[in-house]
Amino acid sequence: MNPIPELGPALQALIVRAEQALDRALPPADHPPAELHRAMRYAVLGGGKRLRPLLVYAAGHALGSDSAALDAPACAVELIHAYSLVHDDLPAMDDDALRRGRPTCHIVFGEAMAILAGDALQALAFEILATRPHGVDAARRVEMLGLLGRACGAEGMAGGQALDLAAVGRTLSLAELEHMHACKTGALIRASVGLGALVAGADAGQLAALDRYAGAVGLAFQVRDDILDVEGESTVIGKTAGKDAAANKPTFPSIIGLDASRARLTALIADALEAIAPLGERAALLRELAHYAAQRRH
Repeated sequence: MNPIPELGPALQALIVRAEQALDRALPPADHPPAELHRAMRYAVLGGGKRLRPLLVYAAGHALGSDSAALDAPACAVELIHAYSLVHDDLPAMDDDALRRGRPTCHIVFGEAMAILAGDALQALAFEILATRPHGVDAARRVEMLGLLGRACGAEGMAGGQALDLAAVGRTLSLAELEHMHACKTGALIRASVGLGALVAGADAGQLAALDRYAGAVGLAFQVRDDILDVEGESTVIGKTAGKDAAANKPTFPSIIGLDASRARLTALIADALEAIAPLGERAALLRELAHYAAQRRH
């Protein structure tokens, strides 16, 4: 695990906690079927920003939950994210050979094993969320399962990827692009915040405020990603720079330009911070993550 220099010590400590929880949650590499388990561990433990687990912890902490209760949903959202990356990188999808500065899962283990690893990671995420949240009653676990299911299904991440595939070579409006990314990237980010809030017993007003925050941060993360695709270097961002432009995929810079993309990013972060202002100092980690989403270098 590589520390993220933009983040402070509290979030760095939570990254370490998330890494340890993920290591415990994944099957041992030598346990049969060993090749599948090695592929799963390669996909999950090969670095990454751990933004989604951090959002689970930050939202839960803002409402008074402890880290032990948040470990299971933090693992669940990261396993879903890892499975999505494995499948997105496949030749039938984005056809990428580089992820997090390393060869992608299908390059190392083959396409068939990569597909199975993604399938198994998705199943494990729901198993963990159903059985392991510490101190969370059955009714709330069911609510959390529904939230994660919607976030990664046809109305969320998978639907967003379908829209992304259909958009190649087309000119989208800004509204269409934002809707696509609200599904593809934003839905799981919103679920991460929502799961942390549900563990903490959030009321309806708190859930609405945190969902507004998460929606803005999720879109900001994607705007920054598109800017990095134009300005970043592959060795820094850990994936192939310029690939979206080369594939004629719609991005924020390609539709509204770099300057307007930067302005949109600034406006989104302002909206996110306004949403959590009533939480005061309790939301310090959420504020730090919002700034990170807009300023990250990879």
